[in-house]
Amino acid sequence: MQIGIFATEQEVADAAAAHLFTVLERAENKVLGVATGSTPLPLYARMRAAKAAGTFSLADFHAFALDEYVGIDPEHPERYRNVLRTELVGEHNSGLLDENLHTPDGNAPDPEVAAAAYEAEIKASGGIALQILGIGADGHIGFNEPGISLASRTHVDALTAQTREDNQRFFDNDLTQVPRKCITQGLATIMDAKEVLLIATGANKAQAVRELVEGGISAHWPATILQMHPKVTVLVDEAAASELALADFYKERWELR
Repeated sequence: MQIGIFATEQEVADAAAAHLFTVLERAENKVLGVATGSTPLPLYARMRAAKAAGTFSLADFHAFALDEYVGIDPEHPERYRNVLRTELVGEHNSGLLDENLHTPDGNAPDPEVAAAAYEAEIKASGGIALQILGIGADGHIGFNEPGISLASRTHVDALTAQTREDNQRFFDNDLTQVPRKCITQGLATIMDAKEVLLIATGANKAQAVRELVEGGISAHWPATILQMHPKVTVLVDEAAASELALADFYKERWELR
């Protein structure tokens, strides 16, 4: 696990973009794993800027979302497929083709069947070359909440009260509008990605980052399973790194990588 610590959120995004461009340029399988929420938005902005400058494009790539709400209105702006369309799809965004954006079907008659189909679709793609991740304050990645099996595959699950409260800002700060269930890639599904890029910013992520990097592997902090992945890059700002005991060492190692 490589840990990059930067002064600001914008510097984190710059480093994330540079890393992503390098990994995708050499990727044999042109499949990117994409995340939603506020954390990756500065990275997506840089991807759009690079596309506009003619130095980057997802035109030849497929992209797989981490998760989707169950039962959300197909036209709702916070449906994750719609969010990712806004951020990435189109010639004037990252170049990603709409038909190459894959998301779980949260409105399927049987979400369990949809989850299994999505897992099979990821496998059929040949696997994800680089998976972008954020991390929740409670240590979740995707919608893999505390207590989930560390060997979980794509599945239907409930959202914790904490996650729903964190996400209500996207729903007019009205908790009653936030869906209660989701389809999410499982932890084992995420671990199948060839490389992982996790971004975390802000003091509210400090405890989760500490557990991710320096804690024990535990279902109480689902992201800690990433300690077992051979190729993980974690990029954080000083606020998110504030509880790391070995921060100085990580900075030195980053400079010497």
